[in-house]
Amino acid sequence: MASQAYSLPNILTYARIAAVPLVVLCFFVEGRLHGSDAARWSALGLFVAASVTDWLDGYLARAWQQTSTIGRMLDPIADKLLVAAALLVLAADGTIAGWTIWAAIVILCREILVSGLREYLAELKVSVPVTRLAKWKTATQMVAISFLLAGPAGDQVVAHVTQAGIVLLWIAAIITLYTGYDYFRAGLRHIDV
Repeated sequence: MASQAYSLPNILTYARIAAVPLVVLCFFVEGRLHGSDAARWSALGLFVAASVTDWLDGYLARAWQQTSTIGRMLDPIADKLLVAAALLVLAADGTIAGWTIWAAIVILCREILVSGLREYLAELKVSVPVTRLAKWKTATQMVAISFLLAGPAGDQVVAHVTQAGIVLLWIAAIITLYTGYDYFRAGLRHIDV
């Protein structure tokens, strides 16, 4: 059991969790010391690396037959922490503001509600598999957040990076609503009221 906890897929998940405060620190601390462009690029680099581990840990766990209970539990938590921290940083910075805050709120609320539903259903020994569309939702969120982390620094390199990130965030929010509804519809069959 201990060997599973320290398998490479699980180590990648732990690294993704450890990256969460580093992304936030990069964005704010380095921004105060070296200017916001350097902070944005550093935070973006860490975020992209952490996002890649999301795909890689699942791929390796399946390919090497190293799936584990701790990995199944921590993987979605790591994803949600990374997305939530990045969205909060972007809101605090003003990169996402106005109506776009609602896209972030939809994403965060869905993640919390689906996590609660999964926890409840797990106690009933009911598995709710991740759908292909939910994987696309996660990918769209990660790309949108990457564009938004680059933000004004990215706009200097390629025009409209921030606007593209906002559009993608709204697309992710729409997919998020649909997949959230899908999970709740599937879960309602097992809920005792």
